[in-house]
Amino acid sequence: MYYYLLINLFAVIIPVLVSFDKRNYFFARWKFLFPAIFISALFFVLWDILFTSLGIWGFNPRYITGFYIFNLPVEEVLFFICIPFACVFTYDSLNYLIKKDYLRHASVPISYVVAAILLITAFMNITKLYTSVTFILTSVFLMFHILYLKSSWIGRFYFAFIVLLIPFFIINGILTGTFLEEQIVWYDDSMNLSLRIGTIPIEDMVYGFFLILMNISIFEFLKSSKKY
Repeated sequence: MYYYLLINLFAVIIPVLVSFDKRNYFFARWKFLFPAIFISALFFVLWDILFTSLGIWGFNPRYITGFYIFNLPVEEVLFFICIPFACVFTYDSLNYLIKKDYLRHASVPISYVVAAILLITAFMNITKLYTSVTFILTSVFLMFHILYLKSSWIGRFYFAFIVLLIPFFIINGILTGTFLEEQIVWYDDSMNLSLRIGTIPIEDMVYGFFLILMNISIFEFLKSSKKY
């Protein structure tokens, strides 16, 4: 039952096919997308290898193929390719379909509030490594955008993230045991807040936020620099 592999494939197959639609032609921006995915994946895979070795999370052999890269199932590595592809595709498509940036003026206050909440929560739970590391890294990266990059597209990112919460809850729900007899990905709850939305640890939402933001940040940087 290779459910994890199937989840990756189903997440990416429609975005790949629609990339060739001439109306938006996302394929033309793959040259910006794939470097973004590669750089982000390198960071997250290294993080994943460390946390897996520490037992902060792990993988149920019942639902994977059994092929590993270091201590990670190959499906976990594919996750950092397939999911960002689908998410950046969604972000780009929403920008094409919805011309107005509805959250542009609210993006900076939202960012300050989110960064502050994450940082305070992290330091109140500093020994819970999934919580503290994820929340601190996400908060710092968000503040980097606000104070240094001053990215004009952050409002559009927030809008896309709200839309992406729908597939997030479906995919992460399945990975964490919704509709299945067992979890595909399990967590040591002593290393997180033990707060779940259904079966999904609250940290997964922040982790996903950070993953998508990093991919879009590099994607947007490469588009603007036109070096590729």
